[in-house]
Amino acid sequence: MTTLLERVHSLRLSANKKQCDFRGGKKRLVARFARALVASFVAALLVIGPLSSAFAQSPTQDPAQNPPSNPAPAPTVTTGSIAPVSSLGLAKYDFTKPPRAFPDLLKPYQQIHIDEPVIINSPRLQQLIHDGKLELTLQDAVELALENSMDIAVQRYYPWIADASILKARAGGLGYATPGGLFSSSTANVPSLSYDPALTATVGINDSSAPINNPFIAGTGVAGVLDLVTHSSQFDTQYSQGFETGTNFFVSWDNTRSSSNSSENFFNPAVQSTLTIGFSQALLNGFGIAVNTRNIRIANNNRKIADWAFAQQAITTITNTITAYWELVYARANVKVDEQAITVSQKLYNDNKKQLDAGTMAPLDVTRAQSELATDRQNLIVARTVQLQDEQILKNAITKNPLAADVVHIEIIPTDQPKQPAAIEDISFEDSIQEAFAKRPELQEQLYNLKNAGIDIAATHNALLPSLTLSAQYSSVGLAGNSPIPGATTYTNSEVPIVDANGNPVTVDIGGVPTPIFEPVVNTAVAGTNSQGFGNAQNQIFHNRFPAYSAQLTLNLPLRNRSAQADNAHAILTQRQQETVLQQLKNAALLDIRNTYIALTQDRAQVDAASEARQLQQETFDAEQKKYRLGASTVYNVILTQRDLITAQGTELRALANLEEAKANYERALGRTLEVNHVAIADAKSGEIERDTLIPGTLHGKVVGTEELFKDGGMR
Repeated sequence: MTTLLERVHSLRLSANKKQCDFRGGKKRLVARFARALVASFVAALLVIGPLSSAFAQSPTQDPAQNPPSNPAPAPTVTTGSIAPVSSLGLAKYDFTKPPRAFPDLLKPYQQIHIDEPVIINSPRLQQLIHDGKLELTLQDAVELALENSMDIAVQRYYPWIADASILKARAGGLGYATPGGLFSSSTANVPSLSYDPALTATVGINDSSAPINNPFIAGTGVAGVLDLVTHSSQFDTQYSQGFETGTNFFVSWDNTRSSSNSSENFFNPAVQSTLTIGFSQALLNGFGIAVNTRNIRIANNNRKIADWAFAQQAITTITNTITAYWELVYARANVKVDEQAITVSQKLYNDNKKQLDAGTMAPLDVTRAQSELATDRQNLIVARTVQLQDEQILKNAITKNPLAADVVHIEIIPTDQPKQPAAIEDISFEDSIQEAFAKRPELQEQLYNLKNAGIDIAATHNALLPSLTLSAQYSSVGLAGNSPIPGATTYTNSEVPIVDANGNPVTVDIGGVPTPIFEPVVNTAVAGTNSQGFGNAQNQIFHNRFPAYSAQLTLNLPLRNRSAQADNAHAILTQRQQETVLQQLKNAALLDIRNTYIALTQDRAQVDAASEARQLQQETFDAEQKKYRLGASTVYNVILTQRDLITAQGTELRALANLEEAKANYERALGRTLEVNHVAIADAKSGEIERDTLIPGTLHGKVVGTEELFKDGGMR
């Protein structure tokens, strides 16, 4: 049986340790570290950040603000075709792997291509049809069933859906439901994280004009200006990612260009850039790799459950096909038996009628023979009806479309005949139980459900803890722009008198004459413009000119915590229930093994008895023929013994068919079906048959896990 090899991707990080000089003080050490770290992140972000011409400063004009043009439509990428469900090996594709972003960067944002299901019969079926007849061995029937069974075709999708569930769980999402799986994801109320990195870019433009009531409060600083006109452009970029330790990390690079008609700004227009690096770490609820990988582990276990469920469907299909095959074998043989019975009854009726005409037999004997003939004809009609029904059952089992023109009218001729099989029963009943417990798919599914229940209990136990989050953040700010260069300063009279508290002009005596005092006007000439821009702001960031550091602890303490208690109680109760279900399944398996063992031994005994009865009846018939040749018997007695021989042959054939079916059911009960029929689960998944594969989970005699089966493919 296939196993899912756990994929472990380890990242090896190496760092050169350097000696730090602490004598320079704590501030110098922090600054040095911050500069190196900031330089690394900014170098990366500069490649993808929005570098706009709006950041170019000019003292004579406002830069034009143009929103980014719409990108050209992505070119249509033709994805590779995934093989159809039947006969072409779809199992080599692995849906746990996302499309590769390199060299095609648009691939992760495009839909993958999966072919429509193939609802046509496999080529092998056509190869076996000759002159409107399909001659089948039992092994051919099993192989055709694996290739064409619609139950297998439907079940084959569930492992792939489970693959997609693993992919989603690895991104931090919740998995999908799996038939046979009790959990699609954990029920624990733990903070969720996205393990896929996210890059967020924001571009914004704002242009406004606001009325002014007080120029000093409004910021214009100039009397007579009636409105404050501002213009700003924003270009922000942020990278964020969650990690399985419960850590959320982010880096943001925010850039704003602004200009206004205010004369009080130091820089106009101005560019402000901010680089922020921060993280948050859960310390109680949501802390640790085990808690944050709970859904990934559940999805991996669900994939194994899907494999076992697929194996169960393959076993059921094979067992049903074997039963249908031997039922058709018996039905065809039974028709021949009934035809022979009619021949014997017809001969007896004709002989009795001649004797009646000769006056040597009573009319009642002729009537009795005629009644026997009518009964045999009725039995033949029933036998032919059963043959047609059994033929249709087998045809449905080995074809996808039994109404196809080349199949609908064919006659199925089984070429294998039932025979006394060798003893396959284990020496001890205990050995049979141990074998079944190790191989029966429903028991293995339940074991993985119990593993998922254990994962959910651990997660809900962690969710009982209060939420304690450590957050830390570092930011560095840069500010630059155009500023005037002051020249010579002159003072003039503004002709606005200075008044006292009562509103009376303040005067001074000049030559005995009261003279009012006027507010002076300072006139500073502009000698030029000091132009700075985006590069100057980034230089300040790199040199840690205006740093800011912050850290905080946040505690969220649910006072009653009833929801988390309910989740934990539910998880424990579910595990206890599933432990009980496991024992229930073991008891059912034990009963199934016992019943199929009893049926197998009884049918074997019935075959022995029927074979002996047929042999004795053959001897009786031979003896009656000898007596007839010697004149010591009559045609009537010979016909009667011949009819009894035909009946004994039919009984023996029925017993042999029952024994073959009982053998198949016993192998199913032990979980041996795939092994004894030379079928690997890999074959059933791909829709192709490997005759040399004897052990489930192997291919060409080599043990193969799902990863090896899928190593040549992936999403396209």
